[in-house]
Amino acid sequence: MADTSGIDFVLKTRLPHSEISDQAQGRPQPPLELPHDPTQSLIDLPFPDKITVPKQDLRDAIEGRHTVRHYIDEPLTLDELSYLLWCTQGVKAITDRPVTKRNVPSAGSRHAFETYLLANNVQDLQPGLYRFLAIKHKLTPVDLAGDMTTRVYKASLVQEQIKTCAVMFIWAAVAYRMTWRYNQRGYRYLFLDAGHVCQNLCLSAISIGCGVCAIGAFHDEEINALLGLDGEEQFVVYGATIGKSEV
Repeated sequence: MADTSGIDFVLKTRLPHSEISDQAQGRPQPPLELPHDPTQSLIDLPFPDKITVPKQDLRDAIEGRHTVRHYIDEPLTLDELSYLLWCTQGVKAITDRPVTKRNVPSAGSRHAFETYLLANNVQDLQPGLYRFLAIKHKLTPVDLAGDMTTRVYKASLVQEQIKTCAVMFIWAAVAYRMTWRYNQRGYRYLFLDAGHVCQNLCLSAISIGCGVCAIGAFHDEEINALLGLDGEEQFVVYGATIGKSEV
């Protein structure tokens, strides 16, 4: 019997739906960001307004965007990493609702993604796995084991660019942050939002001489386990490697 899970997803997330959302029922909304371990020292990132990058024409960036899987052995600076994080998930304001206003669109300003970073080659940053605290604009260590790159590489169908990139961005959804407002329809919005985020990375990378390779192929159970995610309430949706480009 043919697998129909894909079309089932489309059919079961159609509008209209009869369910009343948790938001409409007056249930409290989930936090705007996952908590971090208070015993871990946070890593300061340069503030976005202090970072200067070369001017980049938007049309040139759009027309020049292409997948880059081969990188030169040159590290990213913390300034450059901070700039990329700001462009992809930077928090510009927190409103009274409350929601975060960021540099990418999100359905209902739900912004359900947490950004994890596999740092391979960043100046003044120990290699390992980190999470970006977008509201504080800081990093918190997740796992600094020396074999983290190898483990992510194996979980991601042994794609070589994961081992040679300066950083791999990994975007994980906190599903209830979206479904609290939109019920099952919210799952569609998670995947739409992921595209907005990755495109910002692709375009912002060009101005600092970097290339990007978007990654959607990975063993879900393995990559979620590496990040400490349960795979249902929180799960990886998308990833991307980035590094200094050969051209």
